[in-house]
Amino acid sequence: MTYKGYLIDLDGTIYRGSEPIPAGKRFVEELQRCNLPFLFVTNNTTRSPETVQERLAKMFDIHVAAETIYTASLATIDYMKDAGRGNKVYAIGEAGLIDLLLAAGFVWDEEAPDYVVVGLDNDVTYEKFAIATLAIQKGAMFIGTNPDKNIPTERGLMPGAGALIAFMETATQTKPIFIGKPEAVIMEKAVQRIGLSKEEVLMVGDNYETDIRSGINNGIDSLLVLSGFTPKEAVPSLPVAPTFVIDSLDEWEFDR
Repeated sequence: MTYKGYLIDLDGTIYRGSEPIPAGKRFVEELQRCNLPFLFVTNNTTRSPETVQERLAKMFDIHVAAETIYTASLATIDYMKDAGRGNKVYAIGEAGLIDLLLAAGFVWDEEAPDYVVVGLDNDVTYEKFAIATLAIQKGAMFIGTNPDKNIPTERGLMPGAGALIAFMETATQTKPIFIGKPEAVIMEKAVQRIGLSKEEVLMVGDNYETDIRSGINNGIDSLLVLSGFTPKEAVPSLPVAPTFVIDSLDEWEFDR
């Protein structure tokens, strides 16, 4: 079938760390040429959409509007607004999460917040965990931005947001509400943002556990590109096959 819109992962799909994936740039440019709507759906909460937009332009010569970038931070805010529990929040995270929460009208509260949001924080401290733990014990809703246990870096696999969230889950004996891929929240919100039905969009990514699972688990067709996390040798033994598997985004035919 011909898809009317695309939900696309970034790292490992459009670029790899600080290394360009030329096929990723060509893929985006072909979408723009065909006037096909697309949304970059990323679990990264450390950068704002504007920061991601600038990075794409400066490092990879990919020029898109900030509105095409949907982070787990934005999905978290959308979820909190729907939940309607109040506007007080405490968060463990970086500027790409905290600045957006405050800009969306939430008020910082360390004593009795309505929500505790935990994302990746490279400067996390025991005291931050302590404040969050006490707030959850008092009844704050516990939200985890995304379940990624590790993030790939030049140093190797480093602790991800999921590792910090697991710490909090142990400390509070409370299960979080997860927002990011492969959870339903971010995918439902992304489909709403792009203005199409699930049947009309394709989820494109390199990581079976997050990108492809987000499609499989939520009734959205998926395209696994073997340019990043999931290796080719793993494909035959995947528990549920992606809708499509390709070695490079250059192989994709938009009018299939």
